[in-house]
Amino acid sequence: MKLKNKQPVKADTNVRSTEKIKKKSRKGSFRQTLKSDGAFPYLCLLPSLIGVLIFFIIPFCVIIYYSMVDNPINREFVFLQNYINIVKNTAFRRAALNTLTFSLSSVPLAVVLSLLLAMLLDCKIPFVSQFRTSFLCPMMVPVASVVLIWQVIFHYNGALNDFLANFGVDKIDWLKSTKGQVVIVALFLWKNLGYNMILFLSALNNIPKDTIEVATLEGASAFYKFFRIKLRYLSPTILFVTVLSLINSFKVFREVYLLTGDYPYDSLYMLQHFMNNTFRNIDYQKLSSAAILMAIVMIAIIGALFIAENKFGEDVEG
Repeated sequence: MKLKNKQPVKADTNVRSTEKIKKKSRKGSFRQTLKSDGAFPYLCLLPSLIGVLIFFIIPFCVIIYYSMVDNPINREFVFLQNYINIVKNTAFRRAALNTLTFSLSSVPLAVVLSLLLAMLLDCKIPFVSQFRTSFLCPMMVPVASVVLIWQVIFHYNGALNDFLANFGVDKIDWLKSTKGQVVIVALFLWKNLGYNMILFLSALNNIPKDTIEVATLEGASAFYKFFRIKLRYLSPTILFVTVLSLINSFKVFREVYLLTGDYPYDSLYMLQHFMNNTFRNIDYQKLSSAAILMAIVMIAIIGALFIAENKFGEDVEG
């Protein structure tokens, strides 16, 4: 009886072991098939693509839909009427003009000054580490602390006016006058120059040294080496820093809002103020139309920057 009971057990274990081997072989063959067909990388990207689809593409399509209907309740299709209304809106035009003025003044300064600082550090001056750290410190300071410092400096009875009074200069209400954009540009540069400088410094260190040495041996001037050699190798970094600074210039609302509130002086009324105030009024059509127009402008600017960079740096690619 005992012998009869043991034989089926052995047979059962043999069957299970063979099934496990078959499953392992199937898994191995499936993985090999994925790798050979090149589908494995796409499967790894699938979770990220699903996240982008859910949190970015679908909401953007919803915004396009809302920008072409009269309201979320009636949902009557009006096509471009909402865009015409938003372009005629005085507050939107003022906000767009102020944002454009701020971006045109702050972004080029952020790119040029950070490049000059990186070149200065690349010259191996004394106290390079301390100099670099001093420009990176603003990135570690909380926004609330930064705003508090700027209020102390640029208030009507602040430190700057007290300093200028020693030279006979009348007091200036910096945050409630046409000088307000100067304060915001200074704040933007103070916050972003350090990071841009590190990016340019890394790009300068990656320029082939032999190319610079050959140009030096052939008697090339420093002006020629910078504009004809270094600047071409720096073109991808210049593009990246420009796009990054442009995006950051559209995100300056946080600092301006903490400094001036919902309705600041006219020169400080940005697109983000318009968006925030429109959102509070629950005007989805106006908000959606303005967002689509902003997206179109940003895509056009970034596309033009990419085209310019491809033409300028095509001879040094690869």
